[in-house]
Amino acid sequence: MGVKLPVVAIVGRPNVGKSTLFNRILGRRHAIVHQSEGVTRDRVIAPADWAGRDFYLVDTGGYISGSDDAIDSAVRIQSVLAMESADVILFVVDVQVGPTKEDLEVIRILRRSQKPVILVANKVDNQKRTIDLADFYSLGLANVMGVSALNGRSVGDLLDEVINLLPPVGIGLDSAADGSIPLAIVGMPNAGKSSLTNALLGEDRQIVTAVPGTTRDAVDAQFKYYGQTMTIMDTAGLRHRTKLDDSVEYYSALRTRHAIDQAEIVVMIIDAEKGMGNQDQRIMSQVIQEKKGLIVVVNKWDLIEKETNTMRDYQAELIYQYDTLKHYPILFISALHKRRIQKVLEMIMTVHADYHKKVSTRQLNLFLDTVMTKRQPPAVKGKEIKFKFVNQVSAAPPRFVFFSNHPKLIPTDYQRFLENQFRQTFGFQGVPIQLHFHAK
Repeated sequence: MGVKLPVVAIVGRPNVGKSTLFNRILGRRHAIVHQSEGVTRDRVIAPADWAGRDFYLVDTGGYISGSDDAIDSAVRIQSVLAMESADVILFVVDVQVGPTKEDLEVIRILRRSQKPVILVANKVDNQKRTIDLADFYSLGLANVMGVSALNGRSVGDLLDEVINLLPPVGIGLDSAADGSIPLAIVGMPNAGKSSLTNALLGEDRQIVTAVPGTTRDAVDAQFKYYGQTMTIMDTAGLRHRTKLDDSVEYYSALRTRHAIDQAEIVVMIIDAEKGMGNQDQRIMSQVIQEKKGLIVVVNKWDLIEKETNTMRDYQAELIYQYDTLKHYPILFISALHKRRIQKVLEMIMTVHADYHKKVSTRQLNLFLDTVMTKRQPPAVKGKEIKFKFVNQVSAAPPRFVFFSNHPKLIPTDYQRFLENQFRQTFGFQGVPIQLHFHAK
């Protein structure tokens, strides 16, 4: 058991500086900050600390009242969920604009939550601006503080007050459990990444709409499956670089690439109706190049006509398009209807085990003897190639070294043969194994 971390949520209407404050408190650029409204859409969560006290900091999308837009409605729901799950709420307003109707609506929700609230008047960049704080006492909150998230003015005083309002340190589930499996869910926009995240977490943690590109930030969350903790990172949809027509898309793509870098296993979502495109292959190539475990998940399988397209046919077509996929699991699901989600969890556990698998030197050399009886390496430039022995030098990802008298002469096709035999013997499903050839 470990210490259960309290939650501090940042809420407010769009473009008041919530993400800037979020980044200021973290001391790094985590949430995407942009001058246009509505950039942050999902709840973005990151661990933070102040004065020796650890807590989770939550950034939310801008609360827009009265809008019928699907995304605006979903953002409102996410903001309310953040308020309900928080221990302390930072209600951010713009001192340059003054109180608004949207601010009043948020206040009504905050009163119902009965949580400690600090009204944070942002953009108080100098002493003269502090006079404008008086206007916000009309909103009925006693705790009003003026800060400048951009230059850091009075943010330390704000955090001192946050620490005073946090509940006592308690014991609960581990906040960052050792041995967690880090997962990244990637794919093209609107392929169903957020829907799969929701299905795995068992809650509507991510905004899900039919509008492509809804998720902009990579969002982390932990859950347990048969005692195994997993940290899941749902990411913004990756598009081809030439189509990143604004800086928000650019930073979203960078965040996705960072999520892949931090992950151990990557779940690649393919839209069953659209099929696998060139960008999907580029993403998978990147994952394999970075030596991550890979699981391919074909989503929206419920929309496919089964009489003309079976799972076996679809899988064969994917492997025909990208031959490397023959070494990686391909699953068919409906994230929206939560069909075959259990298969995804089971496969994550299988790939995780293979990613960390260690094979004894004795088993490896028995394998080498068996392979040599099947097919000897061809002579190259009149030189006979002999293998001495093989051993494993690392796991996660697994790496093996074959010692030979002429390692540089081993043909590429024979190296592929060895890899295929290796996988047939030891498994390593969904894992990019590395075979190296050294002189002995």
